[in-house]
Amino acid sequence: MKPTTPYELIGGEATVARLVDRFYELMDTAPAFKVLRDLHPADLKGSRDKLFMFLSGWFGGPDLFVEQFGHPRLRARHLPFSIGKAERDQWVACMYMAMEEVGIEEELRTKLTQNFFNTADFMRNREE
Repeated sequence: MKPTTPYELIGGEATVARLVDRFYELMDTAPAFKVLRDLHPADLKGSRDKLFMFLSGWFGGPDLFVEQFGHPRLRARHLPFSIGKAERDQWVACMYMAMEEVGIEEELRTKLTQNFFNTADFMRNREE
């Protein structure tokens, strides 16, 4: 049977885990993502685990985040953080770079990037 969901197309759990690991490695070390990094706690394990669980379901795989925490309520969960265009753009750029580095095919990467941008833009809660 031909893979149909982004989860299947990118290689399932192993690739989602590699993607999340690379995303947080980049965010933690690349100066270009400092504004984004500053929004996170010193220890990234909890953030990493939650993003992995969220992306698993968001990509069409097991809905791990919902099973453990309920509905993601993304905007409500992000309201405590000041999120503007810089934070949005850094998050999307970091995720794009991570997708590229783990080998997600260009056409799918482009589609996912648009979806990520739309979601990240919805998280903005600061007037600019």
